[in-house]
Amino acid sequence: MIAFTSGIASGLALIIAIGAQNAFVIRQGLQRQHVLIVVLLCAISDALLIAAGTAGLGKAIESAPQALEVVRWFGVTYLAFFGVKSLRSAFKHNSLTLEQGAIVSRKKTILTVLGLTFLNPHVYLDTVIFLGSIANQFPTDKWFFTFGAMTASFLWFFFIGFGSKMAARFMVKVIFWKVLDLIVAAIMFTLATYLIFYSF
Repeated sequence: MIAFTSGIASGLALIIAIGAQNAFVIRQGLQRQHVLIVVLLCAISDALLIAAGTAGLGKAIESAPQALEVVRWFGVTYLAFFGVKSLRSAFKHNSLTLEQGAIVSRKKTILTVLGLTFLNPHVYLDTVIFLGSIANQFPTDKWFFTFGAMTASFLWFFFIGFGSKMAARFMVKVIFWKVLDLIVAAIMFTLATYLIFYSF
């Protein structure tokens, strides 16, 4: 139980900070588009990465920093592209409200989620390396810690995804969507800059 609750606490401590995944999940919730598939993909992806870290992938990654360098620049490019896209959306006068919002295909939404997850080296640092390292501090109970961290991911993504969906009816003003897109753009550019200068 100690390992399980420690896993939940550690998982929430890392995932609550607003990052690329969270920003996208919140926006999808507010637009009421493909919310279930988005939260499931984010949670399952995190769960797989956390399990991989517990199983020892973190040590393998640390021994091959050149692999992280490749992912770093893919991540920088992708996050910058998403930031530019959000910035352009903020200055459009249409498709900013729930009623006018452009419907994005399920395929495109899935690809965006996978890109924001697996092309962001920070995700690997948090899940595979950091949580994997903590899990292995519980030699006999490491998988209880792991299941706790996985549970935290599922709870958090479902909370922000469906919480945003329920709150969407109160956020139909154009100015709200402009501000949201500017915040998302700022998050993406900040993460891209952070990745450029981060020392693995």
